Amino acid sequence: MATNASPPLQLATAFRPLASASAAGGGGGGGGVGLLAGGGVAAGRGRGRTQRRVVAARSVASDRDVQGPVSPEEGLPSVLNSMDSCAIASNIKHHAEFKPLFAPEHFSPLNAYHATAKSVFDALLINWNATYNYYNKMNVKQAYYLSMEFLQGRALTNAIGNLELTGEYAEALKQLGHNLEDVASQEPDAALGNGGLGRLASCFLDSLATLNYPAWGYGLRYKYGLFKQLITKDGQEEVAENWLEMGYPWEIVRNDLSYPVKFYGKVVEGTDGRKHWIGGENIKAVAYDVPIPGYKTRITNNLRLWSTTVPAQDFDLGAFNAGDHTKAYEAHLNAEKICHVLYPGDESPEGKVLRLKQQYTLCSASLQDIIARFEGRAGDSLNWEDFPSKVAVQMNDTHPTLCIPELMRILIDFKGLSWDEAWRITERTVAYTNHTVLPEALEKWSLDIMQKLLPRHVEIIEKIDEELMNNIVSKYGTTDTALLKKKLKEMRILDNVDLPASIAQLFVKPKEKKKSPTKSNKKLLVKSLETIAEVEEKTKLEEEEAEVLSETEEEKVESEEVEAEEEDSEDGLDPFVNSDPKLPRVVRMANLCVVGGHSVNGVAEIHSEIVKQDVFNSFYEMWPTKFQNKTNGVTPRRWIRFCNPELSTIISKWIGSDDWVLNTDKLAELKKFADNEDLHSEWRAAKLANKMKVVSLIRDKTGYIVSPDAMFDVQVKRIHEYKRQLLNILGIIYRYKKMKEMSAEERVKRFVPRVCIFGGKAFATYIQAKRIVKFITDVAATVNHDSDIGDLLKVIFVPDYNVSVAEALIPASELSQHISTAGMEASGTSNMKFAMNGCILIGTLDGANVEIREEVGEENFFLFGAEAHEIVGLRKERAEGKFVPDPRFQEVKEFVRSGVFGTYNYDELMGSLEGNEGYGRADYFLVGKDFPSYIECQEKVDEAYRDQKLWTKMSILNTAGSSKFSSDRTIHEYAKDIWDISPVTLP
Repeated sequence: MATNASPPLQLATAFRPLASASAAGGGGGGGGVGLLAGGGVAAGRGRGRTQRRVVAARSVASDRDVQGPVSPEEGLPSVLNSMDSCAIASNIKHHAEFKPLFAPEHFSPLNAYHATAKSVFDALLINWNATYNYYNKMNVKQAYYLSMEFLQGRALTNAIGNLELTGEYAEALKQLGHNLEDVASQEPDAALGNGGLGRLASCFLDSLATLNYPAWGYGLRYKYGLFKQLITKDGQEEVAENWLEMGYPWEIVRNDLSYPVKFYGKVVEGTDGRKHWIGGENIKAVAYDVPIPGYKTRITNNLRLWSTTVPAQDFDLGAFNAGDHTKAYEAHLNAEKICHVLYPGDESPEGKVLRLKQQYTLCSASLQDIIARFEGRAGDSLNWEDFPSKVAVQMNDTHPTLCIPELMRILIDFKGLSWDEAWRITERTVAYTNHTVLPEALEKWSLDIMQKLLPRHVEIIEKIDEELMNNIVSKYGTTDTALLKKKLKEMRILDNVDLPASIAQLFVKPKEKKKSPTKSNKKLLVKSLETIAEVEEKTKLEEEEAEVLSETEEEKVESEEVEAEEEDSEDGLDPFVNSDPKLPRVVRMANLCVVGGHSVNGVAEIHSEIVKQDVFNSFYEMWPTKFQNKTNGVTPRRWIRFCNPELSTIISKWIGSDDWVLNTDKLAELKKFADNEDLHSEWRAAKLANKMKVVSLIRDKTGYIVSPDAMFDVQVKRIHEYKRQLLNILGIIYRYKKMKEMSAEERVKRFVPRVCIFGGKAFATYIQAKRIVKFITDVAATVNHDSDIGDLLKVIFVPDYNVSVAEALIPASELSQHISTAGMEASGTSNMKFAMNGCILIGTLDGANVEIREEVGEENFFLFGAEAHEIVGLRKERAEGKFVPDPRFQEVKEFVRSGVFGTYNYDELMGSLEGNEGYGRADYFLVGKDFPSYIECQEKVDEAYRDQKLWTKMSILNTAGSSKFSSDRTIHEYAKDIWDISPVTLP
């Protein structure tokens, strides 16, 4: 384990000021503040201040604190004392000329982006180090957010926005012959996530910094991301992301900071009595740090990403020189591929192993880093009982579950704590956020794979499982064995694994016998218990059996007669106690999360109730105080202030300030202007301006030309059957078919023009989801080229949907579809972003839709579909053959099968909506059930949209009612109720 836990950027040699600047506390250009990348701009404006900012940073070279205001004489370039656009332009030009990534004589937009990013980075460095140094000095309790995804989006506009320097940078770039929007568009989205899980994590990091909470994020640095999505005539195709090819100016590689991570090997017990995990495959995780600036604050937190490699000596030079180049590089490849791809395909054993390696790497490297930081801050007063009062670890979904056995392993095997001491610390430190009720998303790992890859962790998990079973027995007793069996089945961490002997004996039931048992009957019990007993117990029973076999011949004969006469009378073990060899043995990661953490939270009120009453009901009965709700939120900085400046200006004007950016409760003040015609006029103008941007985006990405006068109807999210993009496109087909059956005059009278926009990725191995993508694009190809329909209906699939695309689409959207099967969406966060931007939602009572509808008003939300409590009954009705599909639903399916949308065979897709039982059949997601309610609701949408005064009022009230859905509110709740951390203020 590494012995240091360095701050984000505290490097003595990597960052120095210009050679012409004097060093802080020393001679010419070799010293300085040590963190300034060759000049910089002022580090932004503090809340409520526009003057020079006081900074606090440490000079690595001189090892003394530098506190502001900092002047050129103290070692910082003079540009830091000014925030005017001319100084910024000079600084950008300096980076382009003296730190060129591209030909300095050609100041292209890409070159301008990298130079601008480095200029902004300079501003962040000062506060970044000051923040870390203060956390370190004060030894504050710090939260650590572990997530397999962080979907950050572009950093440039967010950083200058948080530093309140957007105007200055725009003007500086204008002086250099560029505009900010074009330069910002050169930045590729960091390919560190895919959907809502990663976007939520990034919103949380923004809120943590903005609210001055001491917290870091931990993730993996994926070289190729999930994939870049291409849309071809065959549907979705996947190619590797290239976000790192031109370099990523927002990160710093910490070659000085790495931790060992082990796989395979074996566990032995040393002479000291401790377990030692030896042998196997060893890699190292190297830190890459990314600054997370807060809005109007000096606090700049850290996102630490791990990349994997091996030391240079693991390169087999002998094999290379012998011509076996593949073998020479084998160790490097095995290590580096861990961080190649987010969610690698796991249908093969190799894919499963790689995913488990990813999860363990995240947990092991992060915990080693956290522990090293704790030890460094504690110094001579180190007390492990203090660990939970200084560290809070949040597991974002089940991917970081291995934090629990890994923390136990480190505390016991390396720090010398007892099992009970380590367990108390672990349980008080770790907390779990559940994000799904889908069984396939509640991870279950093969015990056999984990046993090979992480043998020590399996030992620890087995003991946790056994202690859990003892707790279950203590709570429910042994009288009602049926109840006890039910609870053990539901709650065990290890599934389809033999019960330990101490528990198995509770399920041995003697049968009534005609004769009294002799001593030789012990043989039968031995046979039953041998399969489950521990080695020492087995040995004892074998000794007893030997005693029985040494008895007189007369007793043997009597025993044989008894066995023959009562063959079925032996004491019977319930089959439940033994594993089924036909089924896999698995580790239920979600159960381990619940058992090992002090808190379990859902992410919307309805979801948290499902978690308590259904998914983890038995755990809720045992530990009711562990469970709570934390409704998700999104950052209003990125998702209104920066992505929708037109609307932001209007909101600030009518409210009277921009305080709403930090206190979204003030958005409610818009309600009193909801009928104001002047506000209506401005509101519609802002929406139109955003729609014009999307018209250009659609043309650039798809080649289609759409009308900005049509309603923009948007569904953008990961492609999944439960999210029901299929319901949406079938509704569009129904609309198209009805249009075709009418005259041109009837169409115009009956239908509001719509541009129906889809976006999202289907996992590469999710065949049905990829069929849905293909289906949407085939419908688009037919509808968009139908001259009879024209601008009355367009269908668009925007390829490679990401944060940057969302930042364009969401402000332009007028109707947004959140139409998942009720009870299946944990929360959703895009619904919150759309509502904040004045987009009206159509949706089911699922996830956060329930709370959004409550906040914005029922009359400002288009509701349809079955409710969560009805779903089980509806599926049962279907299985019993009682469901009668609506004729309009049948009509749409027949229209699809007619071939109007091309020659592709959609029998598998349509067949999933038919039948009453069977895998991939029986309409599990209730598309057919909700279809009539859905199309009738869409008619209400058309009716409301025709009344633009009504629609605009509904739009305003959606924004006014969205204040609850700020991630600032969510983070305050996590900090108070789960992490027990407090805001800090830099001196």
